[in-house]
Amino acid sequence: MTWDRHYHVTLLSDVHLRKVLAELELEGELRWGITRTGCYSGGELHSVSNALELLRFPRLRLLDKVRLGATIAIAARLTDWRRLERIPVGDWLTRLSGARAFEQFWLPLLRSKLGDGWRETSAAFMWATIQRLYAARRTGLKREMFGYLPGGYARVFDRFARVLAAQGVRVRTGAAVTRIARVGQALEVALADGETRRFDAAVVTLAAPLAARICHGLAPDEVERLRGVRYQGIVCASLLLDAPLGGYYVTNITDPGLPFTGVIEMTALVPPSELGGHHLVYLPKYVPEGDPLLHAPDDEIRSSFLPALARMFPRFRADQVRTFRVSRIGHVCAVPALRYSERMPPIVTSVPGLYLLGSAHVVNSTLNVNEGIRLAERALGVMP
Repeated sequence: MTWDRHYHVTLLSDVHLRKVLAELELEGELRWGITRTGCYSGGELHSVSNALELLRFPRLRLLDKVRLGATIAIAARLTDWRRLERIPVGDWLTRLSGARAFEQFWLPLLRSKLGDGWRETSAAFMWATIQRLYAARRTGLKREMFGYLPGGYARVFDRFARVLAAQGVRVRTGAAVTRIARVGQALEVALADGETRRFDAAVVTLAAPLAARICHGLAPDEVERLRGVRYQGIVCASLLLDAPLGGYYVTNITDPGLPFTGVIEMTALVPPSELGGHHLVYLPKYVPEGDPLLHAPDDEIRSSFLPALARMFPRFRADQVRTFRVSRIGHVCAVPALRYSERMPPIVTSVPGLYLLGSAHVVNSTLNVNEGIRLAERALGVMP
């Protein structure tokens, strides 16, 4: 049985991803569904799947809820993200939603994704998050739906590899690169096993600080920009359970003290029959790069996560867990700091033939598969 290490869904508005899936003859296999959203607040689980349920949310006053809804509506209609990039996200949300709604609702969500990095984050981050969720409605669809491909991204990668191989492309995995430098008229790529290869051009998709480490010959300003990008990492546990939890695809957490920052119940969308009758749940914890949790053993994470899950879902028992796996990534998304687009690393570098393209180049969207494909397609226009 195979499942993705991290949770992914496709939106109806993900036109770039769906185009690639169509080229791979996989788009027709996407399955769509409407999911529910939960919020764990005040030690209780609440459904916030629609406007009426949000109005019933007990942690906020009626005026707070009205201003919260107005904030989302305003953000969905704004188009000038560059202006928002100059405004701290805390100031912007407080002005629109009020201090109480910010403290009780927005701030816990910001901390769950960005940690202390929320203090230097611009309002463009929240704008981009809301824009993605409302993209389908802006194209005339009544509501957004989530889609998934049976078999997950393992099927996408397998089909990609076969299509590329048929076109004469050689895909090599498990070959760590330690150094890239210009040597004469070519780029020399050194591998960890001592092998070196030469190419006319190379595109480095590593996180910015890692790219600065292996790319030699960059201008001092380029190195400074790469090293200056602050990242959030993630520790994500995936669990196969014998029983469902709350039936929400995503449960946001506003209460402090829990060891994970959200609960994603994938089988609220994907039928358990596709996972051997089990229920797939992800427990992500976003952490700053270098956080000790990135090096904590699986047993330590399990002993911390499972009791907290039982607090949230009283019917859950540890003996319902059939599989517990942990994925750790030190650099996932760049913290979208104030005026980030003015300080982001360049795509075309000062080293001839060397290009940089990674999550550090996401400036007016959230990090997701569709955005990665859109970014790659746009970058082709600046690569000769």
